[in-house]
Amino acid sequence: MRPTTLAEAVDRICGGAPQDVVLAEFLDTFDLAQTSRAQYETIEDEPALTQNDRLDALVGAIAEYLAKQRRLGRVPAWVCDPARRLAEPWFTASSPTDAMREYLTYASPAEFASRNIFTEQRPLRRARGPQAAETQ
Repeated sequence: MRPTTLAEAVDRICGGAPQDVVLAEFLDTFDLAQTSRAQYETIEDEPALTQNDRLDALVGAIAEYLAKQRRLGRVPAWVCDPARRLAEPWFTASSPTDAMREYLTYASPAEFASRNIFTEQRPLRRARGPQAAETQ
């Protein structure tokens, strides 16, 4: 069963569930929500801080990115917590070369880069995600 909120997803990860799987399931829940209000409700409650700095920063980036990309009209206040930012850069590619680091630094969405997370240009892309307007 998919987590119904980002906070629930973090709880499951802390309980030992695989992070990549749980976050992908959460994105499906978010994308399948029927209204903007329902989407916002999935990110509204603050996930517990986990003592895993990368996860704590990542969920802040995810919530802010989803709120802005899907034009929900507001971003949850909890994403501004300084605990949701990394002190050192994190390049999400495994064993990135210097060229890859440069690309990720350039391509990372602001919601991620501002937290010192450097990732691909569309980090939450899912097969179930909303279609681009020109293909509808």
